[in-house]
Amino acid sequence: MPGTPKGKAAETGETGETSGAGEGAAPRRRQARGERRVSQLLAAAAGVFCRTGYAAASTNAIAREAGVSPGTLYQFFPNKEAIAVELGGQLLQQAHEMHGQAFLPENLQRPLPELLDAVLDPVIAFNCENPAFWALMHGSGIPGAIDQEHWKLHSSLLGRIESVLHTFCPESSPAELAHTSNMILGIFKASLDLILVHEGAEREAYIAELKTVLLRYLDPMITTPHSG
Repeated sequence: MPGTPKGKAAETGETGETSGAGEGAAPRRRQARGERRVSQLLAAAAGVFCRTGYAAASTNAIAREAGVSPGTLYQFFPNKEAIAVELGGQLLQQAHEMHGQAFLPENLQRPLPELLDAVLDPVIAFNCENPAFWALMHGSGIPGAIDQEHWKLHSSLLGRIESVLHTFCPESSPAELAHTSNMILGIFKASLDLILVHEGAEREAYIAELKTVLLRYLDPMITTPHSG
């Protein structure tokens, strides 16, 4: 429009009410509201996936859980799969970071009982705090993108376990390390099923039992002084 400043003055806000700062505030507010809505929908989806599993969940159920209309949900996600992929991606990233903290190099210098505490406690805590992770990653019909990334996480975790075992059992062959690592992960997953469905003292009892099982399984294999 003729007479409207177009140059540097308008960009830097020197023209008062037409300042760039004022013009940018509304989009930022809209973006913040959008981010809050996405977080709200993902939290609702986590609750629904935990209760019904991924396959039985629906966008209508997620919208009800979030307290919004299906139309509002579709403004942010086109379908249930897109919600699961976003939620699963966030949880997988958190799981990768948590595994990095659990398998710190200095933990390898600890006796076996302390090592089990250092590794298992954060992994168990993560799964207890994020039950949707277990429900989504081990549910039926999960999107292929999640399944692929979960397999990468699984492979990475097996590699970490094998590395720890090699430190404690340096004379074991690669095949023996792989076999033992798969057994450890299998024992952990079976135990986690029990841990997640209990709370309080019962949960703590199952956690203690898991550590006892792994300790008795691994202790005879140890050929280094770490366990002493």
